[in-house]
Amino acid sequence: MSTFERYLTVWVALCIVAGVALGHFFPTAFHAIAAIEVARVNLPVAVLIWLMIIPMLLRIDFAALAGVGRHWRGISVTLFVNWAVKPFSMALLGWLFIGWLFRPYLPADQIDSYIAGLIILAAAPCTAMVFVWSNLTKGEPHFTLSQVALNDAIMIVAFAPIVALLLGLSAITVPWDTLVLSVGLYIVIPVIISQIIRRSLLAGGSTVRLDALLARLQPASLAALLATLVLLFGFQGEQIIAQPMIIALLAVPILIQVYFNSGLAYLLNRAAGEQHCVAGPSALIGASNFFELAVAAAISLFGFQSGAALATVVGVLIEVPVMLSVVYIVNRSKGWYESGAAVARNPHRPESESSAS
Repeated sequence: MSTFERYLTVWVALCIVAGVALGHFFPTAFHAIAAIEVARVNLPVAVLIWLMIIPMLLRIDFAALAGVGRHWRGISVTLFVNWAVKPFSMALLGWLFIGWLFRPYLPADQIDSYIAGLIILAAAPCTAMVFVWSNLTKGEPHFTLSQVALNDAIMIVAFAPIVALLLGLSAITVPWDTLVLSVGLYIVIPVIISQIIRRSLLAGGSTVRLDALLARLQPASLAALLATLVLLFGFQGEQIIAQPMIIALLAVPILIQVYFNSGLAYLLNRAAGEQHCVAGPSALIGASNFFELAVAAAISLFGFQSGAALATVVGVLIEVPVMLSVVYIVNRSKGWYESGAAVARNPHRPESESSAS
């Protein structure tokens, strides 16, 4: 690990501060960048996400995807947490904190809207950034890609009914243009580009050229992550300074939900005997959110200035620093995880892990 990567949390903190400050002092510039979007998908952020995830996708050998079925435990755990636990736990946390404990400190006419925004956020599992988190935990890339693709397919049919059920609405306006464009931009196009590059570099039968390119792209990938932070916090710099208390209160249930769901997925994978390289991305997929879809859905249902829209934006703001903390916990606890009896019995466990225990 390079010195830059070792102090990544420091750079993240500095980028957050820089983003808020720049967004406050130069709002016009950030408004102009924020306006460069199609179907509420910001194109500059999309380019930065490409720089983050294409190096990870370059490592994926599609021929090996056929063997991802051996990770059925991790797939089952992730699906259970994403669709049977996450939206419903957030509805409970929203009611407990926003609807009850924090009610005296929030605008009374926005309480229900805040809770709705939290539910919408939780009902949209992450698509693109999961590749970043998985890479930082040395996660199994084929499992990560398969799980993200499966989540995308389920989200098309399950997002609207789950949100409708929890919000008590008879119909949900799903921003299909945002959903389809996001999946295309963050999954389909990067996968195609990465596989074309990969096949070209491996044409001679040697991995030397691919390894050299990955070494050069790694710093660019981390720089893109930090630049994304600056943009996201810059876009909301004025709101953060104008409504710090409301944003802090909305962040509480989101934080609890992230740690609860990631911890639940991690523990269930350990109990099931799944490998750590699968449990890490499983926990991260179970905790992070597809914020483009959530923000778009909240705006389409409740309006740009609504409490629901603000609640989803808070999810955007805390996504990167919180997920980095989950990455840290997953990496630091690897020894404890692999000491589990069920994990030791996994027939697909790598030899290096078996000998280490």
